[in-house]
Amino acid sequence: MPRGGAHFSPEEHVRVLSHYDIGVVHNAQAVSAGNRRAPKMVFVSEKGKFFLKRRPRGKDDLNRVAFAHAVQNHLSKAGYPATSIVPTRDEESTALQINHHIYEMFEFVSGNRYNGSAEATLDAGSQLARLHKLLVEFAAEPRPPRASFHDSPTVRSHLKTLGSNRLAGPDKQMQATAEALMGIYNSSSALVNQCGFDSWAEQVIHGDWHPGNMLFADDRIAAVLDFDSVRIAPPITDLANAMLQFSIVGGRPNPAEWPDYFDEHKLIEVLTGYRGVIEFDKNKLDSLPDLMIETMIAEAVLPVAATGFFGNLSGLDFLKMILRKAKWLEANRDKLAHAIASCSVSGP
Repeated sequence: MPRGGAHFSPEEHVRVLSHYDIGVVHNAQAVSAGNRRAPKMVFVSEKGKFFLKRRPRGKDDLNRVAFAHAVQNHLSKAGYPATSIVPTRDEESTALQINHHIYEMFEFVSGNRYNGSAEATLDAGSQLARLHKLLVEFAAEPRPPRASFHDSPTVRSHLKTLGSNRLAGPDKQMQATAEALMGIYNSSSALVNQCGFDSWAEQVIHGDWHPGNMLFADDRIAAVLDFDSVRIAPPITDLANAMLQFSIVGGRPNPAEWPDYFDEHKLIEVLTGYRGVIEFDKNKLDSLPDLMIETMIAEAVLPVAATGFFGNLSGLDFLKMILRKAKWLEANRDKLAHAIASCSVSGP
């Protein structure tokens, strides 16, 4: 993604706040975390502490946002730790649209970021399963899109773009990397299809279950923060993404220095927490390593094809790291499959 980021102008946030009944504002502070195209601010007022977010322009329409809010309200009413949405002053909507921008206001939730403990990781898996159980028959309208990272024409199209002569560069490293990723992606897609993917039931899922989208207190999830990616898909895809996001090992500024391997303990802990609430049959469990490969490649190639970067990181360096990690998952598929099949089941 290009460097820089969106922000609120003083006039903008004053105008937006006039639509909410939060009383006199005593303090306001910009928040830099998360998507830089979605500016955020925390406000302290006489009625409490609130979190304001502007959705990226063109990413969503009001119907999609309204569905995400309906999901959050449904979960909150069931006692699930979803953030509470603040309605506008007239209480006709929880999404405010001004000048083609969509705004959301939430009650602020205090908590800690993910600390990597086994207890927090188990709870992340357990709470994802609870979310799936609570949404299995959720049917508000209009429905979000049916979409997943599995066997996706969009992913293949972006890989072809990255491998084209126009973007390959004189040394052809991007072309070679994109072609290798395409081969692995196609192989994993075929193996998941052999497990019966097309016959698996679909429902509303979270779509972006990772440590940055939740707050913890005493190693338990205190709040799930982001429902922007809700969609219709088999819930196993949500679980595969969660296992990937909690187990991927990185963190250094240069992707070339990221190791190939994954944190197998965290991978299994997420799954163990999930299986304490919902169990899967063998075919779905067998599909998990290849679904992890698919989601990792999909998440990497879409922003790189669009911008040439992954966040502030070089797109080529990032994709070369993803290729190394995908090859590691392929090489360790049987080992991971055995660990997945034999992991103990934790209580909810």
